Amino acid sequence: MAEAHQAVGFRPSLTSDGAEVELSAPVLQEIYLSGLRSWKRHLARFWNDFLTGVFPASPLSWLFLFSAIQLAWFLQLDPSLGLMEKIKELLPDWGGQHHRLRGVLAAALFASCLWGALIFTLHVALRLLLSYHGWLLEPHGAMSSPTKTWLALVRIFSGRNPMLFSYQRSLPRQPVPSVQDTVRKYLESVRPILSDEDFDLTSVLAQDFLRLQASLLQWYLRLKSWWASNYVSDWWEEFVYLRSRHSLMVNSNYYMMDFLYVTPTPVQAARAGNAVHALLLYRHRLNRQEILPTLLMGMRPLCSAQYEKIFNTTRIPGIQKDHIRHLRDSRHVAVFHRGRFYRVGTHSQSGLLSPRALEQQFQRILDDPSPACPQEEHLAALTAAPRDVWAQVRSSLKAQAEDTLEAVEGAAFFVSLDSEPAGLTREDPAATLDAYAHALLAGRGHDRWFDKSFTLIVFSNGKLGLSVEHSWADCPISGHMWEFTLATECFQLGYSADGHCKGHPDPSLPQPQRLHWDLPEKIHLSISLALRGAKTLSGNVDCHVFPFSHFGKSFIKRCHLSSDSFIQMALQLAHFREPQRRAMFRLAVEKHQALLKAAMSGQGVDRHLFALYIVSQFLHLQSPFLDQVHSEQWQLATSQIPVQQIHLFDVHNYPDYVSSGGGFGPADDHGYGVSYIFMGDDTITFHISSKKSSTKTDSHRLGQHIEDALLDVACLFQEGPRPKLRCRGLQEEDSGHRHGSLPCHTGGSRAPTKPTNL
Repeated sequence: MAEAHQAVGFRPSLTSDGAEVELSAPVLQEIYLSGLRSWKRHLARFWNDFLTGVFPASPLSWLFLFSAIQLAWFLQLDPSLGLMEKIKELLPDWGGQHHRLRGVLAAALFASCLWGALIFTLHVALRLLLSYHGWLLEPHGAMSSPTKTWLALVRIFSGRNPMLFSYQRSLPRQPVPSVQDTVRKYLESVRPILSDEDFDLTSVLAQDFLRLQASLLQWYLRLKSWWASNYVSDWWEEFVYLRSRHSLMVNSNYYMMDFLYVTPTPVQAARAGNAVHALLLYRHRLNRQEILPTLLMGMRPLCSAQYEKIFNTTRIPGIQKDHIRHLRDSRHVAVFHRGRFYRVGTHSQSGLLSPRALEQQFQRILDDPSPACPQEEHLAALTAAPRDVWAQVRSSLKAQAEDTLEAVEGAAFFVSLDSEPAGLTREDPAATLDAYAHALLAGRGHDRWFDKSFTLIVFSNGKLGLSVEHSWADCPISGHMWEFTLATECFQLGYSADGHCKGHPDPSLPQPQRLHWDLPEKIHLSISLALRGAKTLSGNVDCHVFPFSHFGKSFIKRCHLSSDSFIQMALQLAHFREPQRRAMFRLAVEKHQALLKAAMSGQGVDRHLFALYIVSQFLHLQSPFLDQVHSEQWQLATSQIPVQQIHLFDVHNYPDYVSSGGGFGPADDHGYGVSYIFMGDDTITFHISSKKSSTKTDSHRLGQHIEDALLDVACLFQEGPRPKLRCRGLQEEDSGHRHGSLPCHTGGSRAPTKPTNL
């Protein structure tokens, strides 16, 4: 989501200043290190790799094979065709009484070799099958005979009951697209937005690049693609994120919202208790690999590597480059409330604390009357400072308060108990919803630890939200976790009639540990400067969120169009305010869908051009074409937040109990960041951000343009004037039925008692 901003912002770290020294290493050495990092990740999870590495077979299948060989041997049959006798001859002779043992060992070795060969064959066959992308190019709803055959073979070779990482060894390598195709697609994509003169110049630069530099750069990428599992992912993480020296706040973080129209309980500590418990249940399932791997369009498994760093992860600042620190386990969360930091244990000797016990601990923090120490209240503003500044200050902080810093950075995640309410209100729905988004994205600049993989934010009225650091994973990963959290804490765990967590408090639990910082005088000024910068950045962000309820996914499907492509084209209309006719709009949607499928099959443009540019920097090879590509400022960054676990929610009977998505900061100082989520079949929620300092942008104005564009496009696909479809505006009063209810929980209505089978 927010990566577009960093993709633009990574360029300064590749100039001839200090960072260039680290980029001057030979490209072959960098390719070698990329492969080394890839192999280290495999070795770090050896046992899980063993269990998933033999998939679709299982350890029991080896026992079955060994037993079958032993039975055949007992019946005086030799399935090895003499190989077991050869193996016996190679084994040490321990005497006559151990003759039978040698036979058993020979059978075990033969069974292991045969088992390994079968597993290797299955992996190769599955990898070859998953390399097929023809099914992506077929019309929606239609499936050719070759694709049906392919799908049947995939299901046969995929086995049953896959674990989260079961497919990792069978996934094909990321293909390196043809450089000629990439340049052609790039020129095609920029043609509508360039003048004839600028396009002719760009075309000349592109042809010079293809003639002079492309083949050499492409050779290095192909070499890396064979050595490392992915030719671009580690470079993308390093140069787009970890080398960026900008503040993480707004530039690299994004947010996820709670239910839009309901709050299951107004009790802040109770909501925190259930949410933290649900998150740790998710971590437990993650550690046991009980989360099903994501399947692209229900057919092809996607890489699950990013799930590994959801919890126990912190982005550590460096002078020139940050690094991701991930712990194998953590038994506490770090909590912030009214300028004070706490360490709250999440486990007892009997296991994970119950939601009621966690609520008790959070309530103790809320009831603690002790004040914050000088400068402690604003300490977290340092995590919103430029990364090189924070890296220098952190060294001093670590020397003085290493244990306290470790308690925060080594936590499973960060929890912020906000002292203000948030969320949609009946009195001023539009303004309060915008303020809710702003509070999640930036807060007050000093009440989030932006280095943590994510911060759980619990407002005083029980409203929830997430602030997520982007470098460790993309939005679908945190979105998957968030869907599970909302469904579990609301439907499965639930609340008592008085709004508290179910169960009983545990008076024997020790008090939450108040963390004390020994802050040296020399960093007091740094904290003040960081706070000033964070407030300036926060105050410059214009957030606007609105649910569009005239129509939704079901109407778009009736138009026989891709819902995502439909919205993307409507966003283009809203941004450029260009009239279009029905045939032109349908053609644009089909073109976007084709480009999307190409990107899904590894034939996209931006990652390939990015990797070519990185290689050119390693080789100190100047390319005017690549320089121009990476100097462009993209003024409209968009992202759809997918709903991945629809089975967890009953959108027909309880349409209000669906996540309202999230948003991110603008990708350019004069641009917009726009995300959207389909809430059920009849609502689309948009999240828009821009900079107040720009005279070219206005989030609310763009929101109105989006609504107008959607209604104008809908007119193209039905007779008559603008559609007067179902409309649930923000000003609608509570009519008493669930579908028309408004946001705030007042203590009377409760969450449904588990509307779906969790």
